[in-house]
Amino acid sequence: MLRNALQHAMREELVSRNVAKLVRVPSPRYKVGKGLSVDQVRRLIAVTEGHRLHALYVVAAPLGLRRGELLGLRWSDLDLDTGTATIGQTVQRAGGELRLQDTKTEDSDSMLPLPDWTWLALLDHQERQQRERERLAEVWQDHGLVFPSEVGTPIEPRNLNRHFAALRVKAGCPDVRLHDLRHTVVSLLMELGVPPHVVQAIARHADVKLTLKVYSHANLDAMRQALGKLDGRLS
Repeated sequence: MLRNALQHAMREELVSRNVAKLVRVPSPRYKVGKGLSVDQVRRLIAVTEGHRLHALYVVAAPLGLRRGELLGLRWSDLDLDTGTATIGQTVQRAGGELRLQDTKTEDSDSMLPLPDWTWLALLDHQERQQRERERLAEVWQDHGLVFPSEVGTPIEPRNLNRHFAALRVKAGCPDVRLHDLRHTVVSLLMELGVPPHVVQAIARHADVKLTLKVYSHANLDAMRQALGKLDGRLS
């Protein structure tokens, strides 16, 4: 209504310019979570041993994939001969429907090398899934997904959240989120001295500033300790 009124006023030459252009809309703020300790990650992975989604967490822990990217990963996206993964598809719920969609940006759509630990877990997972597919041949609906439901269809993202919620309690980490694994990857790589632009490429952030923001937020305790030392010198 306001926009139409402004356009009418401009046509009648009541105002000389579109004052709506003077309105500044604040940029959306990226909410940064916390990272996990190495011990927490190890405990989370340990309690998934033997579960059909064990490999999902072994992929998430070092690569920091988003929830939809994990659920949208296809076998055709993996080259298990060279040990690489191309992230090009995501599972999202939109308009009340579960949809397989391309990743949003070129930064999201990129190739990542697979650490040996992850590569071996995927090889085991591939064999396990083949046995599962053969056992459930009558009801299996193949979508070529690496981490499908028990009948081959895309997993509802909220169901993965529920699984992780039970997992984190069992691991003694009741307050962490699945997305915190992504922040953990950034934090650990930066602590290991990996250059920010390389960490940015692995996390597939559009801007290295976001990579640094995630790292600084995840390392609040480290900054507190550092400033504590400075306080000891100055006080």
